[in-house]
Amino acid sequence: MKETFEEISPGTTSYSKKTSRSWLTYALTTTVFWGVWGALIEIPEKAGFPATLGYCVWALTMIIPSFFAMKNNHWKLDTNRKAIFSGLIIGFLGSAGQLILFHVLIIGPAYLVFPIISLAPLLTIVMSYFLLKERASTRAWIGIVLALVAIPLLSYQPAEISFQGYAWIMLSLLVFIAWGVQAYFLKTANTHTGTASIFFYMTVSGIVLMPVALMMTDFTQEINWGLSGPYLATVIQSLNAVGALFLVYSFRYGKAIIVSPMINAGAPMITIILSLIIYATIPHFIILIGMTLAVVSIVLMAE
Repeated sequence: MKETFEEISPGTTSYSKKTSRSWLTYALTTTVFWGVWGALIEIPEKAGFPATLGYCVWALTMIIPSFFAMKNNHWKLDTNRKAIFSGLIIGFLGSAGQLILFHVLIIGPAYLVFPIISLAPLLTIVMSYFLLKERASTRAWIGIVLALVAIPLLSYQPAEISFQGYAWIMLSLLVFIAWGVQAYFLKTANTHTGTASIFFYMTVSGIVLMPVALMMTDFTQEINWGLSGPYLATVIQSLNAVGALFLVYSFRYGKAIIVSPMINAGAPMITIILSLIIYATIPHFIILIGMTLAVVSIVLMAE
């Protein structure tokens, strides 16, 4: 395990052949963990355990992989201002984006909200291309384009008739920006801060925002505090937390312009396949097209 999570020195641009390919292993591992998480996350919610409380559970489960990451790094924590700021901003952007999304789905149409925020990798790609000067082969670029087409297709939701005003558009764009910029910072932070430290500060950010999630929770409604509630949520949210750790490593060793669209296209595909098996639901033909494009894009980007 120590060799698997070996960190390069912050700021270095020299990668061994093994390190240069390790990004794919980490990215695919994140894809699998998040794909399974996506297929199971609705179970405790449908059983009466609110998504906002699920957020709190997730924030606490982040402590577990953070513990192992820090232990593997011999408990060395980067405490300079740059490291602290980067880690906290990464965690804040991801967590705040999730909390905003909870509200957006209440006031806005899911069939429009999800396609908007699902294109966050596009912002990451643009920022990484112009600011980090990242480049990719022709084959990888074809994969990136196919992934960007596949992601909104995989986010397809049946049309709804009514929704409240248009504030949801601005809030959806905020989530889009937050998650797109977060991925960019994930890459830049890895050039000067250890991965374990980044994840530690991400964990702190998630926990700090727990009171916001609690304030968003409607405690007047009956809440399931049984095994199918917080306990099952803990198991399921652990998949998200572990996947997040592998995400940081994938950005450390891989290019943001490839890692971001690959994971965002691959995870929903796995979720849909598992949902088909678990819930016996047949995906819409638009989603099937997205799944096909996602598979092709991943193969092309995994060069």
